[in-house]
Amino acid sequence: MTDAAPSTRPGNATDLALLQGQAPTPPSAPQGGASPAAPAQGAPAQVAPAPAAAPPAVPPPAQAGAPARIAVALPTQVADQLARIEDKASRIEDKYARSEALLTRVEDRVEAAGARMNEAARQADLAALRSEVRALSERTRGLPGIGALVLTAVITAVLTVVLTLVAQRLNLQSLIPLR
Repeated sequence: MTDAAPSTRPGNATDLALLQGQAPTPPSAPQGGASPAAPAQGAPAQVAPAPAAAPPAVPPPAQAGAPARIAVALPTQVADQLARIEDKASRIEDKYARSEALLTRVEDRVEAAGARMNEAARQADLAALRSEVRALSERTRGLPGIGALVLTAVITAVLTVVLTLVAQRLNLQSLIPLR
């Protein structure tokens, strides 16, 4: 149980290694006794190979009476950083939503302005067409109507026939040169 006490402290090297994705190193021998695999010299040059009954890389589950192993410092910092990132992301989403609403309003205004411009162009076209029709009607107002044209045609036909008959009776054909 003495091995679990140092691992609950925040910032423990084992916790840091686990969070960084590194494999944990096997626990060292207790300080009171000498390791059977340790060399006889004072400072070991190499780490002794782990015995066959070494604990697994996954930490053992917490016992019912023992407090749960919680690394406080680094995960709290990570949680705080994640919370800040989430806050920034939500602010960015809010800004995006406001920008989208603003662009929608701008698009609506542009469409309304385009509709007004089209209507104004139609009105201008209609005004130009009206003025052209008015000018044409003023020019044609002085021309005779259909009745006057028919009457003129009938009078012309009758006069042509009468004058032709008079010319034949008075023998005026000789006055017309032959070709």
